Amino acid sequence: MSHPGDVTEQPNRTKRFQLIVCKVLQREAYFCAARSPNVVDVVLMEQGLHDEPDRLRREVQQALECTCDVQGRLYDASLLGYGLCSNGTVGLQAEIPIVIPRGHDCITLLLGSKERYRDYFDSHRGVYWYSPGWIEAGKQPGPARCERLLAEYTTKYGQDNAQYLMEVEQTWIKEYQWATYVDWGLVESDGYRAYTKDCADYLGWQYDELAGDAGLMQRFVDGLWDEREFLVVEPGRRIAEDVTNEGIVRAE
Repeated sequence: MSHPGDVTEQPNRTKRFQLIVCKVLQREAYFCAARSPNVVDVVLMEQGLHDEPDRLRREVQQALECTCDVQGRLYDASLLGYGLCSNGTVGLQAEIPIVIPRGHDCITLLLGSKERYRDYFDSHRGVYWYSPGWIEAGKQPGPARCERLLAEYTTKYGQDNAQYLMEVEQTWIKEYQWATYVDWGLVESDGYRAYTKDCADYLGWQYDELAGDAGLMQRFVDGLWDEREFLVVEPGRRIAEDVTNEGIVRAE
């Protein structure tokens, strides 16, 4: 009996997926969805959920409970445009197959493979990633963020306490050394590139840029789920962390 998410049973049939993805990847998600032979409904989640793993798990689980489109047609699978994300995706399950990239976070989708992510991360210790979506979210470290936080802290806690909180803020910033901009070439990049350079100068970090790679995201929405790149979680199972770190995620 064929399963709604089994891409091997009916390889020529157009599939219907929902792609649940953080809003910072919306440009990339819509770009790849538009080129897919499948029907892909993009579901955007609030940016910043990865900062609160329990909240991420709760809100994405709620999105996973929607297994049909607006016309009541059952999706073949729910695609999660997340990685392990501080274990925020651990425990997620659904009544239809879930497919998730084997990556620690969404940067794997921007770079095109977990191997490329790992190679860069290992050779650039202390890297903070920038992309159009992340920059538009307005939370990347830099002068604009610092000015906004100082104003917020001053309003809430007074000037002296605000200065102390800003000093605390600087402690984690000192752990980073690189501001790396990832460019898919989907928008005019000069402004985003200049913004990242300004942030690097302000923070005393080194600047670098990488060309993004749409291949992984495209295979994701096209239903080409090589087990080395994607984990398919069948109904009745849930996402778990691969403690060996070889596959990053596993099903249990």
